Amino acid sequence: MPPTPPRPARRHLSRPVALVALLALAGCGAPPQLRQQATPVPTTAATATATAMPGATPTLPPPPPTPAPTGTPGDQLAVPCSSGPSGDRVVALLRGPARVLPRGVRVTVGTGPLCAGGWQYTVLTVAGHEELQVVTEGRPTALKLVTAGTDVCSPEVRAAGPPGIRTLACDGTPGA
Repeated sequence: MPPTPPRPARRHLSRPVALVALLALAGCGAPPQLRQQATPVPTTAATATATAMPGATPTLPPPPPTPAPTGTPGDQLAVPCSSGPSGDRVVALLRGPARVLPRGVRVTVGTGPLCAGGWQYTVLTVAGHEELQVVTEGRPTALKLVTAGTDVCSPEVRAAGPPGIRTLACDGTPGA
């Protein structure tokens, strides 16, 4: 009787390799994207779990993302100011305390003032110069100059300005 050929060694090695691979994959847990969608576990339950299993590091789901501030409906769109300031008031600020415009230069209001969230946006036509964009904030009787120039998308406007003003100052899109 002829000798029986030996069994291939691969058959015996493939089971342990497959078992190790399955164990490695089983220990990974859910990917971070799926953990974020899971319902958050209350903090007290997570602490109790951590206490019950010494040596285990508790994995808490990340806090839900904080929505970007959207502001109030009056902040979203810059519209003609119903209770001021007037264009003349903006020009007076630029000629007076702000010292942006000399007294003798001829200025006309091209756009605005448009208001959103206590801020104002105005475009002035200055004789012999480019249009001057102006961003102010505050009450009509106590205006504060935020910025003025041909590009008013300043860090302050981006960070603190209401969306309606940011849209006008940074995107150049009319608000009304």
